[in-house]
Amino acid sequence: MHDLRLHLEKIASQAAADGGWGYSPGQAVHLEPTCLALLALSLEGEQFKPALEQGRIALQKAANPDGSFRMPGDREEAIWPTALVLFWQVTAAYPGEETQKTAARLLSWHGRKPAEGQAAEVHDIDLGLIGWPWAEHNFSWAEPTSWACLALRRAGFGEHARVQEGLRMLIDRAFEDGGINYGNRVVLGKRTEPIPGPTSLMLLALQGHDQEPRVAAAVAYLLKEALASEDVEHLCWAKLALDCHQRQPGVREALPVLDGRILAAYEKRAATAWLRPAIVREALTALALTTQKRNIFRLEAAPVQQKAAGNGAQINLKISAPPAAPRKPWTQRLASAFRGLTIEAVGRLRQTPPQTAVHIAKAADYNANLADILQRQYESFRERVPLSGKRVVLKPNIVEYHRDKVINTNPHVVAAAIELCQREGAAEVIVAEGPGHWRNVEHLVQASGLGDVLRHYKVSFKDLNHDEFLKHPNLGRLTGLESLFLSRTVASADVLISMPKVKTHHWAGATLSLKNLFGTLPGICYGWPKNELHWRGIDNSIIDIALTRTPDLAIVDGIIGMEGDGPINGTPKPLGALIMGNDLLAVDATCCRLMELDPERIKYLFLGYQKKLGLLREAEIQQLGESIAAVAQPFETMEYFQELRLAKSA
Repeated sequence: MHDLRLHLEKIASQAAADGGWGYSPGQAVHLEPTCLALLALSLEGEQFKPALEQGRIALQKAANPDGSFRMPGDREEAIWPTALVLFWQVTAAYPGEETQKTAARLLSWHGRKPAEGQAAEVHDIDLGLIGWPWAEHNFSWAEPTSWACLALRRAGFGEHARVQEGLRMLIDRAFEDGGINYGNRVVLGKRTEPIPGPTSLMLLALQGHDQEPRVAAAVAYLLKEALASEDVEHLCWAKLALDCHQRQPGVREALPVLDGRILAAYEKRAATAWLRPAIVREALTALALTTQKRNIFRLEAAPVQQKAAGNGAQINLKISAPPAAPRKPWTQRLASAFRGLTIEAVGRLRQTPPQTAVHIAKAADYNANLADILQRQYESFRERVPLSGKRVVLKPNIVEYHRDKVINTNPHVVAAAIELCQREGAAEVIVAEGPGHWRNVEHLVQASGLGDVLRHYKVSFKDLNHDEFLKHPNLGRLTGLESLFLSRTVASADVLISMPKVKTHHWAGATLSLKNLFGTLPGICYGWPKNELHWRGIDNSIIDIALTRTPDLAIVDGIIGMEGDGPINGTPKPLGALIMGNDLLAVDATCCRLMELDPERIKYLFLGYQKKLGLLREAEIQQLGESIAAVAQPFETMEYFQELRLAKSA
């Protein structure tokens, strides 16, 4: 039996002292969990008036004069939560002038069109359709566009030209056979996969468009996924979305079944020791299990407040363009230039040792005693990277999960690293990741088998995408960003260990311990798939992050790697090795040599060498354990496949 009050009382009890909610109890207040918590509490508004009022006060602290919403300390460019605030404002019947002010600001934001070179890589979507970005001056993405369209439709602006274009963009980006993800349907000729979360939000935004074949296909996809899912977040969003499309085949009959699956998934999550309470999931559970009484996301007939006139003029609502990268006062520009010169000077003075060491150990398969292998390797690095008494953060590479693909760092390697840390007397071990492709990292951890490892070793997991963050001076400055927002868990670790899998990469050439650092920047600041970092230059971003928070050790899963169209669509490549070192540039250079790739042709490695991040030349790296020649295997790269396709077409 579902007890709504139990969920609502839990939400109210986990509010911050002065109102609002973080993603986890005790975390700084953020707009997304606050809005979802308020929506849930509004189901029983009379009983939870104090918590609702405190939440309103917290939101007011985030209000800016221009109509946008941003908590103090948030990344200024991250605009996406404003749509959630508008949805709450309308649901809670805020005064019309307040909602119109928020709506006007939301309508003023446009996704950025890709540059000519970037657009040439994309052929499967209409780049002329503009939606909403995660962050200002970035591209349009499915989730922020869905939230913007949903909120504006709820506010009565569904006929506005921007909203209509956003809805067309969502339909255009959806797969013909069902669902949507954050980005493109096809990357470099390979199909990507839909994701339940953004598909649910797309369907909420596209209520009333069931006649569209791609909407009907998305409903069928989501229904199938939900009836097989055991993840509470996926199930809740799916229930909320499917409930708004009950005329589609099989939906009405499935809704009671989904209630049972949600309750089972909720109870299972509550019993999982490595997971912390999560406000978003608590709120979604309350909202999803009460749709028979009220679905707060269902769009009722709203009065049309704004239409786009035929000549492009706007009626009644003044929409001012947001300031485009406002010019800072000369004093701030001078201070920024001085900081840049200081960082550059420090970089020039940075010293690298004349030689470093990398250890290669053979490991035939994942059933070998990997902990003992790592222990023997670590003997060479204990003095430089002591683990005893330290708070250690292990950062594996978890991108997506597909049962038939070797995409992620294998859980057995993570287990061996945990055991090594515990043997060495680490004070605390945390496994942490912030994938760029999926928001719901809990699902990936459970599906990949890593959850079983965390349970066995009684180790906690930190979702870096929704972690608290620190604004830190960018010590690389190659991207042009003055600061980087780093996960607090990563920034405050005594020892940070990067744990990638050996893989080729269709843009970067190879993805190893340095490329793995993309997952240390929170998605709530940069969005999904963290594309802003890509268009500022993958190579530049990798080195900026690495110089700003340089990991202390790398443990690379080279037992089975990936070749070809990595990091997702490649094929398995047995290498039979574990690689360890405290100079990540040298580790990655060694891994490239094991893949028979020239590390000096991997742009970010050579760039890191120039910036004195570490050593690159083979003569500078003392090879411990196995020799490169004894282990090396040729890995095929995307360049190879491109040449092969050209040869076949000739």
